[in-house]
Amino acid sequence: MVKRTGRPGYLQIADDLREQVTDGRLGPGDALPSTAELRVQYDVSAGVVKAAISVLRTEGVVIGQQGKGVFIRDRSTDEPPAPLAGDDTLTDQLTEVLGAVRELGERVARLEASVFPGPPKARRSGK
Repeated sequence: MVKRTGRPGYLQIADDLREQVTDGRLGPGDALPSTAELRVQYDVSAGVVKAAISVLRTEGVVIGQQGKGVFIRDRSTDEPPAPLAGDDTLTDQLTEVLGAVRELGERVARLEASVFPGPPKARRSGK
């Protein structure tokens, strides 16, 4: 179930599914539960579930197969891209862009942590 922490529900779901992959409850090739099952499990709308899956897809944690479902990606076979032969300028530019993207991701993570630091304080009753 999504908690009222101030952190968007889709990010909480993505965090939970990512944790399940990290700790081995979901392994490479395993199918994620259906959108309907995740809706019930987390008590959210289909849009929230789809947003969470989109986050994981963007991160490369899962891969969708049209008409079959969404599956945990096997990252053990991932190899770093081979350098482009004969074009050092392009390689340097790509390296610079990748570094900038990585830095931007870290900045976004820090920003999210500062905006959504933890559970909100309890509301006062009677007001």
